[in-house]
Amino acid sequence: MEFHWGAIFGFMFGFMFGVGCALAVMYSIYMGGYRAALRDARLPVPPERYRKAVAKLDSTQG
Repeated sequence: MEFHWGAIFGFMFGFMFGVGCALAVMYSIYMGGYRAALRDARLPVPPERYRKAVAKLDSTQG
């Protein structure tokens, strides 16, 4: 009977920590990209990649 409780707790903790860590990693990647985009937008001469992305957004919006 002890095996079942250990397996249940192991599954619960593994799932919670696994999902929590994955969300933390995705959030840090998202925030890093967001900060980089803001930094690029404020440059006097934006990088070519930024200008292409803005042009692509402008063309899809109308």
